[in-house]
Amino acid sequence: MADIYSILGDIFKGMSETVKECGFEPVIPADCEKDALPAVAESGRITIEYKGENKALKIEHFNDKITLFGAKKEGEIIASDFSVLSSSLLEAETANDKDVRYFVNEFSDTLVATFGTKTQKPTKSKLPQPVSKAAAKSGMVTYDPNTLANRFTAIYPELRDEYKANCEKYGQFLAEEFFVKHGTPVVIETIKENNPAKMKKLFNLLNDIYEDGSNETQGVIAVTILGSLNTVDEQLLANCCDYMSDDMTSVVISVNKFLASKNGKGARMKLENPPKYKPKKAKKNKGIMSSLGM
Repeated sequence: MADIYSILGDIFKGMSETVKECGFEPVIPADCEKDALPAVAESGRITIEYKGENKALKIEHFNDKITLFGAKKEGEIIASDFSVLSSSLLEAETANDKDVRYFVNEFSDTLVATFGTKTQKPTKSKLPQPVSKAAAKSGMVTYDPNTLANRFTAIYPELRDEYKANCEKYGQFLAEEFFVKHGTPVVIETIKENNPAKMKKLFNLLNDIYEDGSNETQGVIAVTILGSLNTVDEQLLANCCDYMSDDMTSVVISVNKFLASKNGKGARMKLENPPKYKPKKAKKNKGIMSSLGM
């Protein structure tokens, strides 16, 4: 599925019932042919717009990212009234039917949670808001573990429900629990397969988040996700070297050497058995990387 218009068309169709239930209808461009995707393309940016009573919606694909925007306002709604409701990576050359189902479900759930429907109000708790790429690149904020998981489940949509369950269970996102139980195993399988397209997709995400991530987020990537490759199979780390950024490579190699050594036995046990969640704790956990004593 290499054509972005075909992908967006499937997402558009898949969301149509929920869009209607939430009180929206698509805005049809003047030059749009009958039954064609009602999209406007300008400077590489593809936009599908919807309107409702005192509210508006739009789906935008730009720079390999798909974003759902929403606005609520009495009277005329302008561009500055929109805010990001959900945003994830979407690369046309690697997207498949599973990715389409993910975006249909994610955007539909977000619509119901934000606008409700004509027959019911949202019952699900709202997921933590991820840090935008623009904000991270500006240096104003850093990527947090939640943003990593949010974008990670765009690559592995089969884990989206586990991510949501983690957030709903604890009222926040617990990175070590999610990645140790669910995220790291699928990453290891991807690295074992060593398919160039899949490896590039995975490490484009990890490199980007690592570069502008907080210390805790970098620790999740270098330790929780990639730290135990040598203990599984020494070839796995070698498979990654051509895809990791220079900054991340040296750290990941050092972590793997330590965890595979005799002195790293205790740290491996902590990694495999993250501490249980303790609510209302005064100080936040500094992250598993610092607990390794490295």
